[in-house]
Amino acid sequence: MIWLTWRQARVSAVATAGALVVLAVFLGLTGPGLADEYATGIAACTREGGDCSDFVDRFFREKGVAALGVTAILWAAPALIGIFWGAPLIARELETGTHRLVWNQSVTRTRWLAVKLGLLGLGVVAAVGLGSFAVDWWSDPIDKAAHADDVPRLEPLLFAGRGIVPIAYAVFAFALGATAGMLVRRTVPAMAITLAVFVALQFAMPTLVRPHLSAPVRSTFDFTGATLGGISFDPQHVVRVDPSDPIRGAWILSSRTVDSSGNAVETIGPHPTLSPDSGACAPPPPDSGPPPDLDKPDALGPCAAEVTRLGYRLQVTYHPGDRFWRFQFYESAIYLALAFGLAGFCLWWLRHRLS
Repeated sequence: MIWLTWRQARVSAVATAGALVVLAVFLGLTGPGLADEYATGIAACTREGGDCSDFVDRFFREKGVAALGVTAILWAAPALIGIFWGAPLIARELETGTHRLVWNQSVTRTRWLAVKLGLLGLGVVAAVGLGSFAVDWWSDPIDKAAHADDVPRLEPLLFAGRGIVPIAYAVFAFALGATAGMLVRRTVPAMAITLAVFVALQFAMPTLVRPHLSAPVRSTFDFTGATLGGISFDPQHVVRVDPSDPIRGAWILSSRTVDSSGNAVETIGPHPTLSPDSGACAPPPPDSGPPPDLDKPDALGPCAAEVTRLGYRLQVTYHPGDRFWRFQFYESAIYLALAFGLAGFCLWWLRHRLS
């Protein structure tokens, strides 16, 4: 039965192995140079006494597209496994009728399905696990630059391409494809159903489930040069104060400006409005010289102090960055539980409903 399962899945297995080899060669050739460039740049700006923010920002901009492309492999891998490994696994046999031949060779239905799911499931774990490890290793210097550039690891797109969750996604997609194939008994429709359900769940998880895996933290901050993102003037020449996120590495769920009573400021967007004619947030007179550089936090310090004096505060709901691995384990457990549930359903359906 093991030999037969391998014979039936050898094309998908060889294609996956080939893709892994190509990925490993690319990452192995470019990874050491990437890490050395980052380490050298950090060491150089540290010797010069700088804060390295310029180098980190430039490094992240230059390498971010490559990191996005490599991470996209892990986004796509689970869906591809569900489509090309899971969906044909049972549907192809039911479509052609070859399952009856196997069952007449003293192989029980339960053993037939258990070997298929177990053997190929282990292959899925091995393939995606190796790919995920390689991508994590290669992306480490870019992830460090992203963190320094205030891109949190809990951010949905980055989270889905790191750690152990790609393995859980792939196992679930494989079980989902097998289940769809058993129910519809046609390979192509099973592929389409697998893709649609998996993509829908991947959109639902970070928006509806992941934010509630742990109680979020809600904090209130005074406006400072760092938490005041900028000031602007609308067509009516009303000053608008834009907040920025004050917690480095955190996954921000919501951010709003509140007044001294804790009520959300009801203006255009989350911005308090201030007088444009006087005060620290008013624009300088035309003849007072060049305007201040609002990209520098110290230039916004007086305006931030004025906003705080008027009673405005920045209220942020977020998950701290140190919850990354906690959420990885929680979400992996959810997907694996769903996968084992689908596998159990397949066994039940095979024994009681499938003829």
